[in-house]
Amino acid sequence: MTYRVGIVNVTGYAGMEAARLLWRHPAARLVAATGRSLAGQRLGEAFPHLAVYGDFAITDEIEGDVDLVMSALPTAASAEACAPFVRAGVPVVDIAADFRLKDPAAFAEWFGRAHPAPDLLAGAVYGLPEVNAAAIRGAKLVANPGCYPAASILALAPAVAAGLIDDPIVVDAKSGISGAGRGTGGGFGYSEVNEDVSAYKIALHNHQPEIAQELGALRGDGRSPRVTFVPHLVPMTRGIHATCYAPLRRPVSPAEATAAYRDYYAGAPFTRVVVSPPHTKHTLGNNMCLVHPAVDERNGMLVAIGVLDNLVKGAAGQAIENMNLMLGLPQDSGLDIPAVYP
Repeated sequence: MTYRVGIVNVTGYAGMEAARLLWRHPAARLVAATGRSLAGQRLGEAFPHLAVYGDFAITDEIEGDVDLVMSALPTAASAEACAPFVRAGVPVVDIAADFRLKDPAAFAEWFGRAHPAPDLLAGAVYGLPEVNAAAIRGAKLVANPGCYPAASILALAPAVAAGLIDDPIVVDAKSGISGAGRGTGGGFGYSEVNEDVSAYKIALHNHQPEIAQELGALRGDGRSPRVTFVPHLVPMTRGIHATCYAPLRRPVSPAEATAAYRDYYAGAPFTRVVVSPPHTKHTLGNNMCLVHPAVDERNGMLVAIGVLDNLVKGAAGQAIENMNLMLGLPQDSGLDIPAVYP
């Protein structure tokens, strides 16, 4: 069986990356893609790197029957577009932030607006298969993780689950400029970002409660961790590099930490524990997250690094991984590809 997939907002970076990855998927094909600003154009005309799609047309709305929908609209607009499909029983993967936070009050606090579909939050599953694979398999609505949280949570999850670390947790993360999206506006031109590194939204970014929520669920004791999250923009196109710091609850050797990480990710096809600090280029264009735990024994600190491609494992590739689980397909279908290097 070949599953029919629709993409809402194929004109953003995440949407067009999903279309690129779906082209070679063995059991799913793109049958509908919306993009109101480019409706009526052929996908390959609007984006020449997708010329393989031939006469495939971008439309105003999803036309025809689909077996699953991915939404790559901005936050809040995405929930409004997803809701009718979810209520009609069509499985949905939301790449935006609309269904990541479980509490509608938290959504209002961090995004400055009421949630457009609060009745759907209880049924939404956080789409990180390394943590929630079983729940994703039975879900009709999956909230794709943010790119920063995916790298940060995967860097910390084994240590949290094993009870190795305590608060406060500090996440110092860097992102390529594509993480800002195509429709962000000014401030991201070449002359402004080249030869420049800058922090932004310090302790105010909406990924901070997302990281805390998911790490708190891993603790299993009802305690929400104290997380400080500091994102930075760096002059590269793709990539997330998250360096995470946390105090150890007890003395832990580097070998013990590495063993805990390897055990936790033993069955994870897209998270690999590596012996040397990974580079963002090591994941360019593929769905892999590379994780490197280190122990600062002198100071009793865990330092854990997570690296991934923000448009693949941090967005479209993760959406396809979630789609695979939701449709009963092998988790790595269409995603078993090496990185591009250099």
